[in-house]
Amino acid sequence: MAIVTLSMSTPVIQLCCPPVLTGPLSQADAEQLAAALKVIADPARLRLLGLIKSKPNGEACTCDLVEPLGLSQPTVSHHMKVLFDAGFLNREKRGRQTWYRLAPESLGILRDALDPNVPQRA
Repeated sequence: MAIVTLSMSTPVIQLCCPPVLTGPLSQADAEQLAAALKVIADPARLRLLGLIKSKPNGEACTCDLVEPLGLSQPTVSHHMKVLFDAGFLNREKRGRQTWYRLAPESLGILRDALDPNVPQRA
């Protein structure tokens, strides 16, 4: 795999070939995968996932994410709720704040579905 740079601060992994599904999907699996991809197709949500992942302890509250994104607090909260409802984030209430962590199992499901090196379920 080669690493290319989109900007001075954003490394991206480029695969040797585009990831493809290596087998047929059931209707239910296709609908589930499409719904998950739709959730993360938003650039702000992708940035949120990256910001949370980059935090030293892998967690962040909404207040940590507003300034780096340049979005309002209600907008960031909306995106966090969408990501949580779709299973991409875990959350924990601490006093008046809600802290979020990536839910690695959901990201792994996407990776497994799109990685040509992972055998598909029959």
